[in-house]
Amino acid sequence: MTTLLSTSTTKTTEKFSINIITGQGGGGHYAAYRAICAIAEQYQLPWQIDVTDMDDIITELAQQNKVANAYEMMGFSGHDLYNLMLKSGWTWLWWLKMRLNKLLVKLNYQAGLEFFEQYWRDRQPDMVVSVMPLYNKGLSESLQKAKPGTPYITVPVDFADYPPAFWFEPQTDNYTVCPTQKAIEQARSLGVKEKLIVPSSGMVLHPRFYEPMDCNRADERQRLGLEPDCLTGVVLFGGNGSQVMLDIAKRLEQFGDKLQLIFLCGRNEELVTAIKELPGQQKRFAIAFTQDVPYYMYLSDFFIGKPGPGSLSEALAMKLPVITECNLSTLVHERYNAEWVREKEVGLVVRNFRSIEKAIAQFLNPQTFARYRTNVAALNNRAVFELCELLQQILLSRYPTKVTQK
Repeated sequence: MTTLLSTSTTKTTEKFSINIITGQGGGGHYAAYRAICAIAEQYQLPWQIDVTDMDDIITELAQQNKVANAYEMMGFSGHDLYNLMLKSGWTWLWWLKMRLNKLLVKLNYQAGLEFFEQYWRDRQPDMVVSVMPLYNKGLSESLQKAKPGTPYITVPVDFADYPPAFWFEPQTDNYTVCPTQKAIEQARSLGVKEKLIVPSSGMVLHPRFYEPMDCNRADERQRLGLEPDCLTGVVLFGGNGSQVMLDIAKRLEQFGDKLQLIFLCGRNEELVTAIKELPGQQKRFAIAFTQDVPYYMYLSDFFIGKPGPGSLSEALAMKLPVITECNLSTLVHERYNAEWVREKEVGLVVRNFRSIEKAIAQFLNPQTFARYRTNVAALNNRAVFELCELLQQILLSRYPTKVTQK
C-alpha cells in the first residue's frame, strides 16, 4: 500500500477543499468520483470533496440563455441522448454527437470562462480534479484566473485519449493521469509537459473491487439456482442493460449444461423478465440494477460485455478474462479498449456478439482458458490508490501552511 494512505499520520490545521468535475453521460464519471470519495473516507483523509456536475450547469446556463445548447433546443439534454444511445444501441450516432459537443464547447468558450472564473472565486478550491472530457482547457484557464497556482488534475475514464480537445490539453499546466502506455504516448505526442504526465496502473475503480469476499463461491452459486462447478460467465452492458444480452442468452443456449450465465441487467426490469422467461435448459440468473457487482463477478469465471473502460477494468480487477466486441458500431473512443484486450491477451474480441459462440468454444478449452486467466492474474491495477496518493502529495506540497508541524 502507498505510504501516505497507509500511514494516515499527516495532520492538518483544516481540511483541503477538492472540487471534482463530473457529468451524467454514461456511468464512468460518477463511478470515478465515488471511488475517490470512498478512499478519502476509508483512510480518513483531510479532504472536503465537492462536486461540479457539468451537465447540470450547462442545462441551467442554457435555460438562462447564457450559453447555446442545441440539445435543449430539441427538448432533451446531451447526457440523456448519450444514455439513450447506449441503451438502444444507436452508437453510430456518437461520431456526430462528438462533433456537435466540440462545436458547442468552442461556441460557448468565452461565456464559460466568465461563468467559471466567478464560480471558482466563490468556492475557492485547493484543488480541482476532472473526470470529464471536453471542458478541461476552459475550466483550467478560468481556475488560474480566479485562483492562480491551484492544481488541476485530469483523470480520464477512458483507456486512451480521443484527440483533439478531448481529454488532454497541452496548452494548460494540468497534471494528466495516463492509465495505459498508449495514453502516455498520446500525451507526449500532443505536447503535454513530461513533468505533468502521471502514469497509472489502470483505470480508477471503487475500492470494493479490491476487498476479499467472505463467502463460499460454490454455495453462493447454488443459492442463486446455479451449479456449483459449472463454467460461469457474467454478462454486463452498463447501467441500463441492452437487448443484446437477450440475444446472447439465446445464442449460448446451445452449450447446455457446459455453461451457465449471470445477467446484470441494470435499470431494465423488462430485460430481466425476458431472460428469466426464455425457454431452455441452461442455468441462468438475472437481476436488475445492483451495487453488488463485485459479488456477482466473484461468482463468475469470465466476463461478456461491450468494451466500456469501466466494466472491462472491473472484470479484470476481479481476475476475469473478458469477451468483448469491436466493429463500426463500437463507440470511437472505446475501440482502443478492444485493441488493448488483444495486446495484453486477457480475453477475446469478436467482430460482434452474433459470433460469440466461437469465443465461448475457446473458453471451454481448459488449456486456452488457463492461458487467459494467467495473463489476467498478472495485471495489478491500483490506480485509485495511486491517484489519491498523488492528490494528497500535491496538496501537502502546495499548501504546507495547512500541515501541522510535529
